[in-house]
Amino acid sequence: MAVLAPLIALVYSVPRLSRWLAQPYYLLSALLSAAFLLVRKLPPLCHGLPTQREDGNPCDFDWVSLPRREVEILMFLSAIVMMKNRRSITVEQHIGNIFMFSKVANTILFFRLDIRMGLLYITLCIVFLMTCKPPLYMGPEYIKYFNDKTIDEELERDKRVTWIVEFFANWSNDCQSFAPIYADLSLKYNCTGLNFGKVDVGRYTDVSTRYKVSTSPLTKQLPTLILFQGGKEAMRRPQIDKKGRAVSWTFSEENVIREFNLNELYQRAKKLSKAGDNIPEEQPVASTPTTVSDGENKKDK
Repeated sequence: MAVLAPLIALVYSVPRLSRWLAQPYYLLSALLSAAFLLVRKLPPLCHGLPTQREDGNPCDFDWVSLPRREVEILMFLSAIVMMKNRRSITVEQHIGNIFMFSKVANTILFFRLDIRMGLLYITLCIVFLMTCKPPLYMGPEYIKYFNDKTIDEELERDKRVTWIVEFFANWSNDCQSFAPIYADLSLKYNCTGLNFGKVDVGRYTDVSTRYKVSTSPLTKQLPTLILFQGGKEAMRRPQIDKKGRAVSWTFSEENVIREFNLNELYQRAKKLSKAGDNIPEEQPVASTPTTVSDGENKKDK
């Protein structure tokens, strides 16, 4: 069963995965990830490449030559990907890790083969990163998008409403992977007194400063989920330790439901909504959510 379950999950996700991979960003990323393999194995690309094989064949990997153990590098890459994928939640995260570490291995292999090819490959990767962005999740959701002005206004509008707000950045792979999970949670748990929101702290840097969410390239705080009750922060994940570092936390659907007590919040919000205007001010509930804020449209992102 340990082997069968992942295979079933993979087969189940094939239709969605095929649409995901058919997008230009992932097609180009796959091509860059397989660049060294294509150059090394496909004639006439491989003709004229330097080799230290005893048979002098430039169209095969160097298996034993000490300075060019290409297969060992690929095997080391495979081990890193397996370790990294142990913490991955979605199929997209698994494939994203494969693409990322494959590009690292390609860079090393091209530089060991020829420094000019290494520089050319790095240039192509930089151009790719600058011109191609991963596609945003555009599936169904019940989420209100905030900008730097509307987030505080909405949180203060009715303090009886409980808000779960995701602080994200479009350039973050972790945020991209969490997007469909968060959207699914919003469809399941959004109600009159429990609302879901998002704000792009990569775009609105003053929001990241105000709510103390780091947006540095090496940050572990993206995405950040904050629970607001009575207009004030009640909890957040990942937590920040005394040294200002994010405590490791896995953004899975199960973890969010458990840590934020979504089932309890949902039931409480439903009960309070039936009580109408007689709800005490400190209790969470009330206002009707919208999927797009007054100041920002999701498609503009």
